[in-house]
Amino acid sequence: MSVISADWVVPVEGRPIENGAIAIADDGTIETVGTIADLGEGAHYAGCVITPGFVNAHSHLEYGVYAGFGDGLPFVPWIGMHIQRKDALDFDDMTAIATMGAHESLRSGVTTVGDCSFSGATALAAASSGLRAIVYLEVFSTGGAPLDRFDEAHARVEHVVSDRVRIGVSPHAPYTCTLEIYRACAALGIPQATHFAESAAEREWLVSGAGDWSPLARFLVPPPGETGIRMLAAEGLLGPSLMAAHCVHADAEEIELLARHGVGVAHCPRSNGYLGCGVAPLAELREAGVAVSIATDSPASTPSLDIFEEIRAAIVGARARAGDPGALTAADALELATLGGARVLGLSDQIGSLVPGKLADLAVISLVDSPFDPVEDPAIAVVLGGSPDRVAATLVAGELRYVKGTSGWPDSTRAARSARSKMLP
Repeated sequence: MSVISADWVVPVEGRPIENGAIAIADDGTIETVGTIADLGEGAHYAGCVITPGFVNAHSHLEYGVYAGFGDGLPFVPWIGMHIQRKDALDFDDMTAIATMGAHESLRSGVTTVGDCSFSGATALAAASSGLRAIVYLEVFSTGGAPLDRFDEAHARVEHVVSDRVRIGVSPHAPYTCTLEIYRACAALGIPQATHFAESAAEREWLVSGAGDWSPLARFLVPPPGETGIRMLAAEGLLGPSLMAAHCVHADAEEIELLARHGVGVAHCPRSNGYLGCGVAPLAELREAGVAVSIATDSPASTPSLDIFEEIRAAIVGARARAGDPGALTAADALELATLGGARVLGLSDQIGSLVPGKLADLAVISLVDSPFDPVEDPAIAVVLGGSPDRVAATLVAGELRYVKGTSGWPDSTRAARSARSKMLP
């Protein structure tokens, strides 16, 4: 058994503990959470707050160096640019980029990702870095049998699959996947992720086959005449094994369908804002009982994998939409980024809060010399004052996977930057 302690421990399930400590069993699970007086000081982080590791329920680590490509463009030319530039990369490039993304995640206090992976490279990146992951291998309705892409990617990475790195499947979206694809993915019996209701243009295409997406018709499935959420609900394809990203334009009926069928939602406020998609109905989703997380999406549509900036964007968006400064508190936002993410990924019995029996996935955040020092409320201080530069350490199952000042990954960073260079005009 080992002990880790700090000025504060924020369990998420339970009140913050001043001068808190966590006893970690040899198997990497949490044995006890209490005070330094009760458990001893152990490895002490002065001036820090210990929280559950952040759970980024929707990422694309393979796009970790795409920042700024097409910024300000409408969706059609934006996606066209990304498709064209991605064609310049091979699997080794994608692995290098995903590995840098995994390292950036750990540096941001993220211990688990739900990653939609085009090539499967994220599985290799998570395995080598120590990051916990569900890697959703992406499939599309583009030639071959429904699951040819899945089978190919799975074969490429199955040697790294473990209890920590799991494989799921991602039928990309209702505009790129037929019902046949969704049925085949559901039949696999593994976790699924998809994109729903991200933009108004998506809804217009699915319902009427018109609008801004018309020039992309050859890349899209024929419009079904209905939104993706309603279409899958009618076919019995919504369920708790399915995670949905975005849901910006989900209406009241669709939100009720998500809640009724136990579909969790990954809320990506910066991506939705930068792409001009709008502000998701976070309050309505939560009030309906939908499990919601805060997630970064990818640097293809948002500047970074910085989970702290994403949490703050969620707060700003929720309060602005509601016209209410109490619409999303710091404590609520912290829960969405930890336990909320675990619920969306179906892992809340293992991670997301600091309680005995769960895995010791931890983020240690320094607030020394921040505007919140000395700390009055540790949740507010972490949420409003945290940043990757303030993460002192990140632990996965009790093992140190990142330590500020000693963890450097120059080789992966160099290889990822080289891959970015290939995509530049």
